[in-house]
Amino acid sequence: MTKKLCIFGEVLFDIFPDGHRVLGGAPFNVAWHLQAFAQAPFFISRVGNDPEAAHIRKAMLDWGMNTQALQTDETLATGKVMIELERGEPQYDIIAPAAYDAIEPPSDHVSACDFLYHGSLALRNECSSQTLRKLKDSKPGIVFVDVNLRSPWWEKAVVLELLQQADWVKLNVEEFNLLYASDKTGQHNLSVFIYEYALQGVILTHGEAGAEIMTANMEQYAIKPNIEVKIVDTVGAGDAFSAVIILGLIHHWSLQTTLQRAQDFASAMVAQRGATVAEADFYQHFMNKWRINLLT
Repeated sequence: MTKKLCIFGEVLFDIFPDGHRVLGGAPFNVAWHLQAFAQAPFFISRVGNDPEAAHIRKAMLDWGMNTQALQTDETLATGKVMIELERGEPQYDIIAPAAYDAIEPPSDHVSACDFLYHGSLALRNECSSQTLRKLKDSKPGIVFVDVNLRSPWWEKAVVLELLQQADWVKLNVEEFNLLYASDKTGQHNLSVFIYEYALQGVILTHGEAGAEIMTANMEQYAIKPNIEVKIVDTVGAGDAFSAVIILGLIHHWSLQTTLQRAQDFASAMVAQRGATVAEADFYQHFMNKWRINLLT
């Protein structure tokens, strides 16, 4: 098992028009799932000195998560996303600046990341970007980039630079086409993409059509979701998928097995309300089903 699994990036609250708050942020959701799967992730983020931060810290501690690298900012507030409904469709206002824009290197732990996961939203500010560069300077064994393009908080050149430092990249087909020119037929060319960025592999998601993995040696795997699943909430499905992909990479599952298990878990999550589940039995079901002692 990896010595230290580092998850870097934002934790925030989605605030709905009626005042309802939902705790989330892609890196936080991934870390939450991995904690439930007994991986003890080291979550590196920053919150304000406010009631939202106290809620986050308590939720993490109640779930058994390590809060050692959850920093407190005395000036900036905990991250928030204000959600408004326009003609029934949600519109997102990602508040800036936020505490996660100012993540500093965690003291005495910069050299300890053997597996480093990060997204792209928390890198909109130079302070957090510089911290990520320092984490990468410690030469983690695997860098996993989970692309999450949220306008106006991304720049193509910055995201492409992140890919040059990655081993594995996960993104959806729309993000792929925004970042990388497709061929004349309009089809994505994963093999050229992998070669150009010297990646070990790419996980490309297609929403309701499923997902695929391609590796540097041109192995290719694909999966489609179970059409019989009752969809309640798709928020966080991609984060659930990422968490199990990471499990597979850490525990050296076959890529087809990894893809199938990631899809199964994501399908179970869309049948739930919210991006995470606070019931250990929900996760234990999968640990039993997969018949793997994830502590080893």
